[in-house]
Amino acid sequence: MSDQLKNAELDWHKLDTRYEDAGLMLFEKRVDTMRNPRNNKTFDRIILESVDWVNVVALDGQGRSLMIRQFRFGVGYTTLETPGGMVDPGEDSKTAAARELLEETGYVSNKWRYLGAVEPNPAYHNNLCHHWLAQDVRVAEAQDLGDGESIGLEFMTQLEVRDCVQSGELKHALALSALSRVFSIWPVPFLQAEPIR
Repeated sequence: MSDQLKNAELDWHKLDTRYEDAGLMLFEKRVDTMRNPRNNKTFDRIILESVDWVNVVALDGQGRSLMIRQFRFGVGYTTLETPGGMVDPGEDSKTAAARELLEETGYVSNKWRYLGAVEPNPAYHNNLCHHWLAQDVRVAEAQDLGDGESIGLEFMTQLEVRDCVQSGELKHALALSALSRVFSIWPVPFLQAEPIR
């Protein structure tokens, strides 16, 4: 049996779609009424619609990665990540990556390479996160942060990135996905103690 046929047997069938005002800043709340192909039962499923996102692995001339630190409200503490953000309407992901890198860090690059995309959470998000590599980054201007942003900058070697992954300091899933396409950031199998909250 072909993979396409197997997937067709697993595909749920959409019966209805409606939007609900959930007061969410970054997402539109959509509710799809779906039929399970296995038992024909129907369920309402929530989808958080969003524009695509970008993450940038930005390397300087020495091969160090430009990392950012910022407070994240979901987890309630400051995280270590790669620069990134949202793709604005009318932008392609490369333009968004260059804009976000400049806004968040003040750095630019003339050497870009697309690293592919991932599904941030296909259970209820409809968007992709595109990963980009920016090489030979150089400072061009001061950070241009929005009123709701406060971002610290830090250059890290591949070994320092790997140490932060192994210690659990760096655990942002999308940053890890982007970095793993450029650096060998963890041994296999990857073992880490339970994080302390």
